[in-house]
Amino acid sequence: MTAPRVTIKDVAARAGVSKGAVSLAFNHKPGLSEATRDRIFAAARDLGWAPSLTARSLAGARVDVVGLAICRPAHMLGLEPFYMEFISGVESVLTEHSCSLLLRLVRNPEEEAGLLESWWKGRHIGGAILVDFRADDPRVAAAERLRIPVVAVGHPSLTGALTSVWTDDATAVTEAVRYLAALGHRRIARVGGAAALGHTNIRTAAFDEAARTLGLAGALQVATDYSGEAGARATRSLLTAAPADRPTAIVYDNDIMAVAGLSVAAEMGLRVPADVSLLAWDDSQLCRLTHPTLSAMSHDVHGFGADAARTLFGVIMGEGPGSHRVPTPVLTPRASTAPPGV
Repeated sequence: MTAPRVTIKDVAARAGVSKGAVSLAFNHKPGLSEATRDRIFAAARDLGWAPSLTARSLAGARVDVVGLAICRPAHMLGLEPFYMEFISGVESVLTEHSCSLLLRLVRNPEEEAGLLESWWKGRHIGGAILVDFRADDPRVAAAERLRIPVVAVGHPSLTGALTSVWTDDATAVTEAVRYLAALGHRRIARVGGAAALGHTNIRTAAFDEAARTLGLAGALQVATDYSGEAGARATRSLLTAAPADRPTAIVYDNDIMAVAGLSVAAEMGLRVPADVSLLAWDDSQLCRLTHPTLSAMSHDVHGFGADAARTLFGVIMGEGPGSHRVPTPVLTPRASTAPPGV
């Protein structure tokens, strides 16, 4: 026998309020105390009830602004091609819907979780795009508790029950290591991103597994903050090792660090790729303007941003593709990689 469907009337009865008060609470309109609002939300959670997102949009809930918070220093964000391309992809879809992007920089996920609550309760946004997930990320619980329409840009292992879009970082890292090993490299290093980030940990585990499978005893990894300065320091540390321990190939987790690494190699009098091969993640224009040009793991970052935005509108309107993986980054060999000593 099918259980009766829970309605707004049931939520109102459980919370001891009118149906109009429930509507005010879920449309984030003034007129209720915080205690009453919280009691209504608690009743809805207990009964497993949520308002139709389509009905909310027709009832006037704000859908003309999408929120995006990024945990990066302002000066670094302006230099990072990935996010510039990603945001341009998001904007291309928002324009079609006559929507605006509300962008904020935050210091940590906890700050962003509070920002999301403020945005949502203040009716500043109709939904949000969440990026750079960590293990046990507090934004997952916050988004679920507040019932905010969101799309999470991250692997499902990090994003809970949120609708997510992600790249297959593990497969891409494995392809990069296998490619360099096939060229004859046995000492391969990886200059990775921030260790706290979930996708960094996925790449780290995949690199270790690929190196173990291929018997690369000289493989090692260094964590950084994605900046050019940190990439340069890591490269200098790797290349000042004794010749017998020095890597003959380095994989970088973004293009900025790879370009910085290329400059360090030149500064040290090392030839690329004869003395050391370099391979970048995120194949931006930077990779094609260097000399030699940088081999890269290429993917459509603009398209990735557009896909995230389209998926968010699907969540808001209760339709769309749901969680899915975007195409895996593809290896694009260029002049910066070759067999050792060539």
